[in-house]
Amino acid sequence: MAKPQISAIVLSCVVAVAVLCAFPVHVSAARDLKKGFIVQGRIFCDTCKVGFETPASTYIAGAKVKVECRSKSTGVKNFEGVTDHTGTYNIPVANEHEKELCETVLLSSPDSSCAKLVNGRERARVFLTHNNGLSSNVRFANAMGFEKETALTSCSKLLKMYEQDED
Repeated sequence: MAKPQISAIVLSCVVAVAVLCAFPVHVSAARDLKKGFIVQGRIFCDTCKVGFETPASTYIAGAKVKVECRSKSTGVKNFEGVTDHTGTYNIPVANEHEKELCETVLLSSPDSSCAKLVNGRERARVFLTHNNGLSSNVRFANAMGFEKETALTSCSKLLKMYEQDED
């Protein structure tokens, strides 16, 4: 009968040691999160000129993007970045911005045939605070885009899938 009690004591000690060993790592990870954020998003080329991403959309490498944080008391702070070969940007943003309005903003496209801003898709709000329940320091912004000068000829066939059926 003594063996189950010993096993329970040993198990309790192992759990306690594991918790204590993990605590300093958790605290240091939390301190690292307080240093800032990574704002991530994608930039698309609206090849069908419909104002949103479709299966025909492509992604723009080399597009310039900024994160703009502003408030009456601190003014405007900008953090800039460029998209990679997948059209994805990862912009490091220093510090906490709980009392500021932060948005990602499209600046320019390196593709002259897809350089017109898509109306309503040129900005995306991001919340850069650790006081929102998120444990990660990565914040995702909605996709933003530019549009082609002329739509692809295959778009009309593609857009039929977005038509609503009238029952």
